[in-house]
Amino acid sequence: MDRQKYRYWQDEDMWIGYLEEFPDYWTQGHTMEELEVNLRDIYVELTSGRIPSVRRVAELEIG
Repeated sequence: MDRQKYRYWQDEDMWIGYLEEFPDYWTQGHTMEELEVNLRDIYVELTSGRIPSVRRVAELEIG
């Protein structure tokens, strides 16, 4: 099973978040459980190859 880190916060009555690997693609939910479902859905979409030009974050070792 793959694991992904995500950032989240509450804004009034909504939970908002994004996957660290894909910080340009935010989603939301009325509950934390709904947010996590939506984050899983967006991960599947972004890694499916069906969306062109998906921006990602990577780490580069220098030195």
